Amino acid sequence: MLTLTANAAQAIRDLTASAPEPDQGGIRISSQGEGSGSLTLSLATQPEPSDEVVEAEGARVYLDPVAATVLEDKSLDAGADDKGAVSFLVTDQNV
Repeated sequence: MLTLTANAAQAIRDLTASAPEPDQGGIRISSQGEGSGSLTLSLATQPEPSDEVVEAEGARVYLDPVAATVLEDKSLDAGADDKGAVSFLVTDQNV
């Protein structure tokens, strides 16, 4: 299952703090379509019915079935540039 670093959890909490329903808000990672191999990240107010939910340190990530499979053994990290723009990075989990 996808894991979140402390940096990623903080970034997600910061992004969803101003959401209409922050208690259910999170980010959603979804596939672009069958066989495309690319994933998109967006803010979400709640999971879709088929989403896998990953929670860590008060942050939520919703994964569609394809994304859940692709990211099963990965870790999500986050950082900010000198202007404060947040970026997410997927890495292999530390074994």
